[in-house]
Amino acid sequence: MWGISYWIVPIFSSLVWLAMLLAMLITWVTEGSPHYASMDPRQHIAYISDVGAEGLKPLFIAMSAVTVVTFDLAFIFERWLRHTGRLVRNVSITQKLLSFLSLVAAIAGAAGLILLTIFDTLRHPHLHNCFLILFIGGYILSAIFICAEYQRLGIHFREHAILRYSFWIKLFFILVELALAIAFGVTHNQGKYNAAAVLEWIIALIFFFYVLSFFIDFMPAVRAKHHQSHETEMDVAMEQGDAPSGGNFYRDGAVNGVSNGFANGYANGRTNGYTDIYPNDRGINGDAYYPGGYAQNMKATEPVPA
Repeated sequence: MWGISYWIVPIFSSLVWLAMLLAMLITWVTEGSPHYASMDPRQHIAYISDVGAEGLKPLFIAMSAVTVVTFDLAFIFERWLRHTGRLVRNVSITQKLLSFLSLVAAIAGAAGLILLTIFDTLRHPHLHNCFLILFIGGYILSAIFICAEYQRLGIHFREHAILRYSFWIKLFFILVELALAIAFGVTHNQGKYNAAAVLEWIIALIFFFYVLSFFIDFMPAVRAKHHQSHETEMDVAMEQGDAPSGGNFYRDGAVNGVSNGFANGYANGRTNGYTDIYPNDRGINGDAYYPGGYAQNMKATEPVPA
């Protein structure tokens, strides 16, 4: 049931992002927390962008690109699975529009991250800040559209608790990241660069958990795939006239013994068994005995020819 499937995509994306953050932070610490050229003289804690603008720029570009490209693929897969019915379908044009807008916003956020890694804070500070806003804003907007879509899906499919869980996770991400992004902007503009740097690392870490949370959205598709595969096996077995090993289930709960019982044993029990096996048994008052409480005036039938 837990074979390689769509759920691995957001997990892979989140782990790539986390590995990049750890590599950059550990590098900065092990090098003695150097003061990079892009840092303000009063600044002692490096921004992620400060580390990425120096020797780790190739890693910053490559791993950021892998993260957002694969993460955006998760949005595409989710849309496809809803279209094919592996996930609950969108039941209105509004829901489909919200799903499309969440994908567009996610693509914008991905473009912002890739561009901010290329136009680093050392050589292109103004462009870098613009793309940073695009990155954060894009994914916050994407989460808002997803929340709106899942809220409407949850109304129509109340039996799917996973929609509620996913809704609350994404709502939490929106509220926390929005608050932290505002705090980051305020502290940065006030020249409190160390506090802003800490907030930036926290924002990046929460983004890791946000990306990771998308794997739960694909869990119903895993169960649907397992169910469809099981039905396919049963269809093949029925066409071949064989049951799965051990007399397992046929569709609608029929098993090998029951199906053969209706075809052979039950029919022969009605025709041969009741008249041939018990012809001399007598019940109360001398009447013929019929297993299962059949009426006493039930007529015997001729044996079925072999």
